[in-house]
Amino acid sequence: MNSDLSKKRHKALKIIRKLKELFPKIKPSLNYSNNLELLVSTILSAQCTDKIVNKVTEKLFKKYKSVDDFVNANILELEKDIRPTGFYKNKAKNIIGTAKIIKEKFKGKVQDTMENLLTLPGVARKTANIVIYKCFGKIEGVAVDTHVKRLSNVLKLSNNHDQNKIEKDLMEVLPKREWMDFTFRIVEYGRKFCPAKKHDHKSCPLSKIF
Repeated sequence: MNSDLSKKRHKALKIIRKLKELFPKIKPSLNYSNNLELLVSTILSAQCTDKIVNKVTEKLFKKYKSVDDFVNANILELEKDIRPTGFYKNKAKNIIGTAKIIKEKFKGKVQDTMENLLTLPGVARKTANIVIYKCFGKIEGVAVDTHVKRLSNVLKLSNNHDQNKIEKDLMEVLPKREWMDFTFRIVEYGRKFCPAKKHDHKSCPLSKIF
């Protein structure tokens, strides 16, 4: 192991310990009651806050309760239903397309493998990682959203800007058992202590580590 990687792993463990102090319990930020609802919510969360997604899905999941409901949805009506989440035309097309594949190829079941989930429109590794972990308790990788991407650079755990490359970097320096919990804690850290807007990082709790 090279010295740079060893130092990053040592720093990553310090960051994890501090994050656990700050956020001992991880609270789900998206509201859902089954695997399909989490998958749809995560698709809707792209370029949108979880708060808005939860407001939209509160009504959405009362109207669309099954894979068939999404398969048979009128796309213009679905677009209207999810409009507040942004990029609603593309998201509506992806959700209906995803539902059709789940019904026709996967017998109506949300899948538990990265390979199968990545065949669904609107599903990239971030979404797949969240679904696999939250629905099936399996860890495949690190879910890299905008918070994780930004803070991985701030904390100098990765010098990359591509999400897949950042995920690979994080998988190298974080213990596998921590991959997904790191995601959820660092997102909360970004929201509460270290926002995207310009600020003095000296006041951030992790500042002494990086």
